[in-house]
Amino acid sequence: MKKVKNLNIVITGSSSGIGQALRSYYESCGNKVLGISLSGDDYNADVSDKEALVKVFEDIKTKVPSIDILINCAGFGLSGAIELIDEKQIQKEYEVNVLGSVYPIQLVLPLLSKNGKIVNISSACALFPLPFRAFYCSSKSAVSMLSDCLRMELSKTSIQVTAICPCDIKTNFTKNRQKDFKTNERYGEAIRLSAERIDSREDKRMSIEKATKIMTKIINKKHFKPQYVMGMRNKFLYQVQKFFPKSLVLKVMTKLFYVDR
Repeated sequence: MKKVKNLNIVITGSSSGIGQALRSYYESCGNKVLGISLSGDDYNADVSDKEALVKVFEDIKTKVPSIDILINCAGFGLSGAIELIDEKQIQKEYEVNVLGSVYPIQLVLPLLSKNGKIVNISSACALFPLPFRAFYCSSKSAVSMLSDCLRMELSKTSIQVTAICPCDIKTNFTKNRQKDFKTNERYGEAIRLSAERIDSREDKRMSIEKATKIMTKIINKKHFKPQYVMGMRNKFLYQVQKFFPKSLVLKVMTKLFYVDR
């Protein structure tokens, strides 16, 4: 794979997980990477705090003449029943996952090079609904739609925009997911058991090395497709579901992921 070098790259969420792996790769190729995370990064800031990000990008502007790639990787997971999750948890999920992509885009565009790239890390959960994952799935769906709209708005420029929908990757994402197991008679043990069903697949997740190789191959392309789905199973299911009624798709997904005993 042809390596890119001598680029200025901004990555949010680069202090851990896939963001950290992407940072390591691009630095090893001879690029300047500026990371933004809650802690342990070049810039310690909450991506959902626009005032803090304004200061970050003002400082970035003094360090580099332009930015070649923005990779929006910051985000977190939240599980629980729509009916029962605390509103503050819901608000933070959307603020980080959605506004945490919007704000860096708004602030990077004036600094982006003529042939710059914007890469939004979405999720396979943007493609497939899951019970007790409503807020994560919908927030990542918003990220994918944001990418499509941005791509249209920038269609008269040379700026490339895409959304990458990763499959499950072996990182601390599952461990760090906020899990709200509050329940009532309506759900019984289903919230907890359904979460355990998904978490039990940890050993089947894609290695971070393989995921990084796939993502960097995508990011290094000269021309982006609007969206990239990672994982053969996800690619297959994403195409297959288009040929069936949504009611059937939801029924099958419920059968697979709603566990109550």
